[in-house]
Amino acid sequence: MCGTALALLCISIVWIIGLVVVRGIAALRPSLFTTVTQGTGGGLLNAIEGTAVMAVGTLLLVVPFGLSAGIYVAEFPSSRWAKVIRFLADVLVGLPSIVLGYFGYVTMVEGLGWQFSVAAASITLAIISLPYVSRATEVALVEVPQELREAAYAMGAGAGTVTLRICMRLALPAVITGVLLALSVSVGETAPLLYTAGWSNYAWDGRLTGSPIGYLTYVIWAFINEPFASAHALAYAAAFLVTTFVLLISIASRLILIRRRR
Repeated sequence: MCGTALALLCISIVWIIGLVVVRGIAALRPSLFTTVTQGTGGGLLNAIEGTAVMAVGTLLLVVPFGLSAGIYVAEFPSSRWAKVIRFLADVLVGLPSIVLGYFGYVTMVEGLGWQFSVAAASITLAIISLPYVSRATEVALVEVPQELREAAYAMGAGAGTVTLRICMRLALPAVITGVLLALSVSVGETAPLLYTAGWSNYAWDGRLTGSPIGYLTYVIWAFINEPFASAHALAYAAAFLVTTFVLLISIASRLILIRRRR
């Protein structure tokens, strides 16, 4: 039964990836990377740029908070705040992303008056990605041998030095893997961005609020339902780019883990 389930899963994955690759490559052309979307045609420059901007914004927000939360939970596992952080991380992982998108719409788009914007989208994606970075940091630090900590303390190192300069060096590959996983999650999201980023046929104007922005997953979601061949080509090309990016992130995280084990 396990072998059959594994075979069905592998067949499904290969089928999906094969379909995206074959139709995506057929839809690729140089103008996709040099022109913006025009109705149901044109290129994907605005969507590629918007995806990159929101991914960078998400990392700038999630890395410091995620690392801080993970370090605190790992170093003070029995404290009350550590239990609260761990519980909230579990809740966020199981919460549907569209719910967080609605939260971002109510609080930032409408409540703060930011409208559809990069800031609202990046903050929402950071909230979604936060538990992945936090939990990866916690697990990586817990796996550091206790003897190493004791040896550092015995040589006169303080708690901050032990954690940040010794333990984090060993835990860094696993932490980077968690960050890459959070990045792939943020790049592949659609539902929360519909409520926070909106959509724009133009390139990003540099404003963090009051200006919608394009992104690749919107092209996949919206254009595949259009009755035009040009729209379908853009959808398949966007799907190919997103899939390729996520696959590269997955491969990079695997290589980092293999190097860490060695």
